[in-house]
Amino acid sequence: MKVHFIAIGGAVMHNLAIVLHRKGYVVSGSDDVINDPSRSNLEREGLLPQRLGFHEDNIHSNLDAVILGMHAREDNVELRRALELGLRVYSFPEYIYEVSKKKQRVVVAGSHGKTTITAMIMHVLKHAGFSFDYLVGARVEGFDTSVKISEDAPVIILEGDEYFASPIHRKPKFLYYKPHAAVISGIAWDHINVFPEYDEYVRQFELFAQSVEEWGFLTWYAHDDELKKIFNTFEAKVRTRPYDIHPHTICGGITYLSTGFGEIPLKIFGEHNLQNISAAKNVCLELGVPDDEFYRAISTFEGAALRLQLLGRNDYSAVYRDFAHSPSKLAATVRAMKRQYPQRHLVAVMELHTFSSLDKRFLTEYSGAFDEADEPIIFIHHDTLLQKRVDEIDEAYIQETFGNSAIRVFYKPEELHNYLLQKKWAEKNLLLMTSGNFGGLPITEIAQHITSQTHHS
Repeated sequence: MKVHFIAIGGAVMHNLAIVLHRKGYVVSGSDDVINDPSRSNLEREGLLPQRLGFHEDNIHSNLDAVILGMHAREDNVELRRALELGLRVYSFPEYIYEVSKKKQRVVVAGSHGKTTITAMIMHVLKHAGFSFDYLVGARVEGFDTSVKISEDAPVIILEGDEYFASPIHRKPKFLYYKPHAAVISGIAWDHINVFPEYDEYVRQFELFAQSVEEWGFLTWYAHDDELKKIFNTFEAKVRTRPYDIHPHTICGGITYLSTGFGEIPLKIFGEHNLQNISAAKNVCLELGVPDDEFYRAISTFEGAALRLQLLGRNDYSAVYRDFAHSPSKLAATVRAMKRQYPQRHLVAVMELHTFSSLDKRFLTEYSGAFDEADEPIIFIHHDTLLQKRVDEIDEAYIQETFGNSAIRVFYKPEELHNYLLQKKWAEKNLLLMTSGNFGGLPITEIAQHITSQTHHS
């Protein structure tokens, strides 16, 4: 099989390319920008394109398939040539479905938590000795790629998001998978650049619920208002099971699951993660993992990369990083930190980085989301505004839309860097939230500085 990837540098795209290469496929690819870790991973496998950019001569009639990434545009010269030649052009979710038609497909969807729930299911299944394939949006400890496709695994676990599949496949990725078992973790408006109307956004999850195979299984968060509306009138022939926050206690900065097998200590925390655990448990039970096996495995789960990731701590301070960027994620992560460390002052820094979060029309959705932070800080990098062609957003407007006059705004990474280094961190925690990189802020260095301080600092 000869397969060409248009926009090979994407997180999932490059991992899929590596997987197919290791299976013996002849893989080629192109992109106009390839950053690490994609660049290093492709180079290590001998798949890094020799020249950047998209070139018509990359496409020829001997290709068995072309896989099109969302980063490419509709007028891409390689895409145009592939269509002229009559080649089969897949979006990556279409391709994943093609190679998993004979497998039991489990799809995790929702506006928040889907990466973590997918990672939890993967972790438990591996612990329990199951054979399975997967696709997940972040690095998971114990797995060397974020995609695995094999011939013999009977099950595939898929993180399904609501972004469009490709420039010419303009429906959400999760609508291609046709799951036998599914999760919807909740609905909170995001991706305003893709779904400018709230009702249109909600509709995608209703369509996803309807896409579950007949007599399949669907578990959903019981306290989500939009999901309650959907499932109050849901008529598809699907077995549904709502879930709740898992019963738990918190003692000495550690969260324990309350179970019929005793109190199970966790390496993670936060009500959103306790919801995620309940969702993962329902799926694992559907796949044949008994409860006692699930609890043994989940007690060793440390989280997916960048999801409430501990960067460092001592007896007086802790530094965490989280992928949070949408209003619901921001509120949940801040709340989790305050519940876990109720006696400590919380300095919470969020980077406005996504198209939605930089859209002045959308910023009112953040109202109240930062209220539980003792010291709320917003970072907006000038370079991001230029790259995304967005007007500058001043501090007063952010304070107004967030409904929080205590918010401070930084626009230069060096100014935020200096501010954090000059603070006294005794009995204070730092929470850094972004889907970007804070303009290159040396986060590891900052965490080391904070945790090297003593209580006399």
